[in-house]
Amino acid sequence: MGIFRIKGGKSLKGEIKPQGAKNESLQILCAVLLTSEKLRINNIPEIGDVKCLMHILSNLGVIIKKKGIGDYTFQAKNINIEYLNTKNFYEKYGKSIRGSIMIAGPLLTRFKKVCIPIPGGDRIGRRRLDAHLTGLKLLGSTITYKSNNKCFYLYTNNKKLIGNYILMEEASITGTANIIMAATLADGETILYNAACEPYIQQLCKLLNKMGAKIKGIGTNLVKIKGVKKLKGGNHTILPDMVEIGSWIGLAAITCSEIRIKNVNWNNLGVIPNIFKKMGVKIKKEKDDIFIPSQKSYRIKKLLNNAILTISDAPWPGLTPDLLSILIVVATQADGSVLIHQKMFESRLFFVDKLIEMGAQIILCDPHRATVIGLNHQSYLKGSILNSPDIRAGISLLIAALSAKGISIINNIEQIDRGYEKIEKRLQNLGADISRIE
Repeated sequence: MGIFRIKGGKSLKGEIKPQGAKNESLQILCAVLLTSEKLRINNIPEIGDVKCLMHILSNLGVIIKKKGIGDYTFQAKNINIEYLNTKNFYEKYGKSIRGSIMIAGPLLTRFKKVCIPIPGGDRIGRRRLDAHLTGLKLLGSTITYKSNNKCFYLYTNNKKLIGNYILMEEASITGTANIIMAATLADGETILYNAACEPYIQQLCKLLNKMGAKIKGIGTNLVKIKGVKKLKGGNHTILPDMVEIGSWIGLAAITCSEIRIKNVNWNNLGVIPNIFKKMGVKIKKEKDDIFIPSQKSYRIKKLLNNAILTISDAPWPGLTPDLLSILIVVATQADGSVLIHQKMFESRLFFVDKLIEMGAQIILCDPHRATVIGLNHQSYLKGSILNSPDIRAGISLLIAALSAKGISIINNIEQIDRGYEKIEKRLQNLGADISRIE
């Protein structure tokens, strides 16, 4: 267990390279279970959730070799699927990260059975498993639930999964990934409608096609997968993490800093730069970099009818919900007001109580909406003792602490480590006064 000690109120300056995408990495790592051949994956972030999933893969029998920083090979040649029935998996790993649910599709389609505990992850509200279980059931899986160990058992009676038409009730990213991976080795064609189409799903599909899968409709919400008998190995490079890129933009704005974010892969950022521009943040595109100049003030734009700006999350190409916490913090020092509408999770905005204690002017309208009245750097946030409730709220509180006057202490920083690589060292390189105390 550790804490961060932060002396805030300093402007920062320098360059930062974004880490590999957390959410894409979790999907791609699960895909290695689809083949007995070797896969090489680059730009894997050294973060808690990825390390946890790699432990699961290793304990299943996947041979993992490190070639360099973020560069690994994986070979799932001899898999011990019975490991999933052990207490070690259930207690130590399976419940730790939500991404563990995505091993279900690959193992079920390849080995005809799988046992999955109710996954863990951020406590940000109800996160249904219906998209996963309903999709896998429509592909021919039988599903039972045992309440004594809170595990789902999926099996096919040693038969192959059968392609089917699946209309998803929600465009679940992890659910889409699970179904696509399962369908690659199924008999016949699977048509998946209302599928998530985030860049990370597109990356997964491109890798699977390089491995020999037959997937069409990549980048749309109508995906067609024609099952094949076998998949082979391949190479893949993880995209930069768009949420981390948004975090660095938010940090630069609220701390009046000059920061260059290197090699962001602009084509896969979607609306993120424009959302920050609506908040008044100056963003310059220089080749494939983002340059944020130092700003003493940034004014929130109003809507065309002069109404207050509303920012809400939506499936891709809409705004990822993972950035709303960052935007709330940025808004606390903006010139103007904004309504933040978090549609997906009913517990994600509760961290604003800590921002209010720090001096922010925020009205929590209900579990899904918060109105932020910006202080325009006329009244600063003040240092406080904070607790990181989840990955995104944790990094948001860290950014708030870096802008605040005085000393802040952040507890439960393991939550931040789950999603952000060597965060204090990278901040120190920008000039931040932050230290990790174990």
